[in-house]
Amino acid sequence: MKNSMLETDRNADFKSRQVEFAAHIRDPEKNPAPADVKKQRMDMYRELFFNNIEGFLSGNFPVLRKILDDSQWFALAQDFFAKHSCQSPYFSQIPEEFLDYLQNERNDSDDFPFMLELVHYEWVEMALSIAKEEALACRNSGLVNLLEQNIALSPLAWPLAYQYPVHKISPVFLPLEAPEKPTFLIVYRNKDDEVNFIEITPITYRLLEIILEQENQSAEDSLIQVARESSHPDPEIIVAGGLQILKELAEKNIISLSN
Repeated sequence: MKNSMLETDRNADFKSRQVEFAAHIRDPEKNPAPADVKKQRMDMYRELFFNNIEGFLSGNFPVLRKILDDSQWFALAQDFFAKHSCQSPYFSQIPEEFLDYLQNERNDSDDFPFMLELVHYEWVEMALSIAKEEALACRNSGLVNLLEQNIALSPLAWPLAYQYPVHKISPVFLPLEAPEKPTFLIVYRNKDDEVNFIEITPITYRLLEIILEQENQSAEDSLIQVARESSHPDPEIIVAGGLQILKELAEKNIISLSN
């Protein structure tokens, strides 16, 4: 009984020391270092951990890194490192954890108003680049009678809608107010495993939403639905234009043909 109690005390003490160690690593200004660990060693541990996190962030969010100066960038990385409790032990999940931090924990009025959308856009590029699915080659024969084909959106093609034109943001283009019209994109991975994007119209975006909502619906039915929703005086124009767009998307393997 006594040995069991001693073991329990040792485990509790070890966990307490782990928490103390990790707290100092995350935020040394607010959490003192363990008394029995030399400062030089603690500094080495902290630099190692922080540099790994910062390196993954800068590698996965290169545009964000470019538009922030060193002081802004390292303050942001440090805030994430100190405040966010990662739910995954894998470094490959750090970009998604960073996105979660910006969505749910970050609240700094000095941040660019488009920062969350930019980070989401860069995260999408990363997520598609490592996705396990494969792009399916399009059958050219199916394009002849595409209207009759059942169509589906490739799992490697993501339609996106943003308030800001995130694909244009750079050190020389930093919009502080959202444009009147939103930006619609489709980001996709092609058969050569290259991630690309296309800027699309609101109607094309809605067409892709319909394809997602109505699994394996025919191209003709999808086009008729989007034409009806658009209230265009001549629906045939929408259908004809949409058919051409679907052919272009099929050639890029953004949509697949079921039969």
